[in-house]
Amino acid sequence: MRHKEEQVRDNICPCSETCPIADAVRMIGGRWKMRILCALTLDGTLRYNDLRKKISQITPAVLSASLKELEQDGLVLRTQYAEIPPRVEYSITGYGKELWPILHRLAHWANHEEPDEDPES
Repeated sequence: MRHKEEQVRDNICPCSETCPIADAVRMIGGRWKMRILCALTLDGTLRYNDLRKKISQITPAVLSASLKELEQDGLVLRTQYAEIPPRVEYSITGYGKELWPILHRLAHWANHEEPDEDPES
């Protein structure tokens, strides 16, 4: 019988045909998606132009494409209001909020340090 650790490793190994780590990296990878997720996590619901101001170097096309991908992956919620002019707001989903502690730990890992506090607080 195989050890539980080996079974877990086989299920998340980047070498395997279906790798959840590769899926996660695809969902949050790229130059701008992390910045969008951070802005929505820290600042809450934002309109498109507010996001563009927060991430000043992103082009409108890339912002739109990134938001669409994040929405399709269930990380961002797009709410359109039937108003004239139309109003659209973006917010982080519960699924997206689950990323915050992981990203917090990853940032500390990248800086070769231990996180000093719970990112949920």
